[in-house]
Amino acid sequence: MKALVLNKLKTPLVLEDRDDLVPAADEVVVQLKAASLNRRDYWITQGMYPGIQLPVILGSDGAGVVSRAGADVDSSLVGANVIINPGWHWGDNDAAQSNDFTILGMPTDGTFATEVRVPAEYVYSAPSHLDWTQAAALPLAGLTAYRAVFQQGRLKSGETVLITGIGGGVATFALQYAAAANAKVIVTSSSEEKIARAIEHGATAGFNYKADDWSDRLASEHGAVDLIIDSAGGDGYADLIKLAAPGGRIVNYGATTGPPKSLDLFSVFWKQLHLIGSTMGSPDDFAAMLQFVSKFGIAPIVDDALPLADGNAAIERMQNSTQFGKVVLAIEA
Repeated sequence: MKALVLNKLKTPLVLEDRDDLVPAADEVVVQLKAASLNRRDYWITQGMYPGIQLPVILGSDGAGVVSRAGADVDSSLVGANVIINPGWHWGDNDAAQSNDFTILGMPTDGTFATEVRVPAEYVYSAPSHLDWTQAAALPLAGLTAYRAVFQQGRLKSGETVLITGIGGGVATFALQYAAAANAKVIVTSSSEEKIARAIEHGATAGFNYKADDWSDRLASEHGAVDLIIDSAGGDGYADLIKLAAPGGRIVNYGATTGPPKSLDLFSVFWKQLHLIGSTMGSPDDFAAMLQFVSKFGIAPIVDDALPLADGNAAIERMQNSTQFGKVVLAIEA
């Protein structure tokens, strides 16, 4: 097998030859057809992630064909087209992940390779309407968005949703899901091009958050917002508190600009707001996401597909945040 390996922080990944994988009794080996990148992969290369263990094959998302199965696995799985749930050991509490929760791609070797070894319980039939690059783009970001929008955000048809920082994988999935659920979707970005792309994919309107009056304009033109999906946090969180409707929900799946310097708790309690955290999702969330994607024929937005050997260029693209949708590695065994 071939694999892109991170041997040292802040250095390029190295394409290496390794021995073919042998599954444990409860595992399968998936011959990968495509893998996709997440911001997590870039953070790990820079040492900006807890518990880093090197060397490691990065990559949480992958889709391919089961090539080998362990002794305790149903042999009929061999030859199946599958995608991988990268969130392992969620635990018995659907409300939050257990202390044993891990994500494929560090410390366990991941999908930036021609094959990967996975416990059989974490492989699912790939949605039949997706090609390999689309299927590989779905798992981590698609799951995170699904839980944020529906499980934590409790989106209802006809509500107004604000999705901040459109362009990244989770945000674009949230846009697609909310539009499919018949919500009115508004987005923010510092890029007019990304706002235009979002409108092409179902958003009603978009606002450039670099403009001082963007939140006032949004409120004037569209009124209060029922659900806000945010990954930034930071000083801009004050605008989200202001925009949220009475009884509204703000779901955060990240805090890329850090915590807010201040929080208007008066508005939080007086407007009876719900401030909700969310990350990844349970196995039930993953199964529900696949059902939703298949029901509505949702195709992940793929910004670019590069060969495995160009993995470092793909990482650089993640660093620069220029993409709209997912960056994928197309893999040939």
